[in-house]
Amino acid sequence: MKVYGIKNCDTVKKALRKLNDSGAEYDFVDFKKTPPTQALIKKAKTYLGELPVNRRGTTFRKIKEDYEQSNEAEQIRLLVENSSAIKRPLVEKEGKIIAVGFKDDWDFL
Repeated sequence: MKVYGIKNCDTVKKALRKLNDSGAEYDFVDFKKTPPTQALIKKAKTYLGELPVNRRGTTFRKIKEDYEQSNEAEQIRLLVENSSAIKRPLVEKEGKIIAVGFKDDWDFL
């Protein structure tokens, strides 16, 4: 399992704590050190039915106008370049996204 996010994000910290407490094996990928790929964002879109954008964050507010006036390819590029605007964590297992965001009752653990 791979968990993507930002190490200092409170939501990611809660998710990692839950994974550690459950004994789950995972690799953590920090978006600040390894930016997300377009393919990862597209996988998250397949799971969610929409791009995994965190519309409540400060980073999104900075790119909101450009994001909302762009086509999907440009929106994905903006998310790659501004990874703090992505909902997190993204959890991938066997090449598929199985969770976006943290929920205390994750059913895959």
